[in-house]
Amino acid sequence: MTRNGEISKAERRHLAVASATLGPWRAAAVVGALGGGVSLLIGTISGGLGRGEAAGAVSVALMLFFLVGGAGAVLPGLGRQDREDRRIRRWAAAHPWRVAAVPAALMVVSDVLIRQALTTGGFFSGLWDGLWRGAVVAGVVGLVGRMGRGVGTAEGH
Repeated sequence: MTRNGEISKAERRHLAVASATLGPWRAAAVVGALGGGVSLLIGTISGGLGRGEAAGAVSVALMLFFLVGGAGAVLPGLGRQDREDRRIRRWAAAHPWRVAAVPAALMVVSDVLIRQALTTGGFFSGLWDGLWRGAVVAGVVGLVGRMGRGVGTAEGH
């Protein structure tokens, strides 16, 4: 903290990452795996199994993973409740858009890497796909955090 009690940019980044780690990541992994599996099944039935279908299914799985985990991170009253976690969750509830940036950035990076590894598309088409998916993750997680204030707390009852 600075002398006047404000949080520095580096501290804000650390708090955002710490807040994001409190999400329900096991449940997010299950939802992502199920969604990716369904996407792969639909892609296989409709067009056959290829690298493009596999990349699309992994992309759907990643997006669901980051959506569920990120949304759970910004909702108060979920997960562990020790003293430090409560303080981080309060900060996350007050700054949902900063917390949303963490899973969104991870979505962009992972999607670009998956598309580069599994498809023959160019870097910029993979980047475009990753950016719009990251924007969806940021928007949904940010809105859930913004609208979910008071959920699971005395304020929400």
